[in-house]
Amino acid sequence: MIASSTDVTQQRVLRRLLTNPGEYIWSTTYGAGLAQFIGSPVDANQIGAVIRGQIFNEAAVARSPEPLIEVRSDRAGAVYVQVTYGDVSNGTSQALAFSISNG
Repeated sequence: MIASSTDVTQQRVLRRLLTNPGEYIWSTTYGAGLAQFIGSPVDANQIGAVIRGQIFNEAAVARSPEPLIEVRSDRAGAVYVQVTYGDVSNGTSQALAFSISNG
């Protein structure tokens, strides 16, 4: 099955956010490295800023309207992220939700 352009964009955004800088051999500055926040006190503003600093590096993410980034955590230290962004390829709003934790 071939992924739709929307699926490809979501996969690219997720890969960028979860890849640690220096791990992608073709571009050592690629990646947000969100896993670095596992086990640390959650700073939602810092995590949101890291996401914002990387998401516009994906050409398929619209600049306007600006993506909405929500970050929350639970008592166990898991961090939940939802990013809502405009998909340039089809003009729709897309929501990408994922969690980062050490368990």
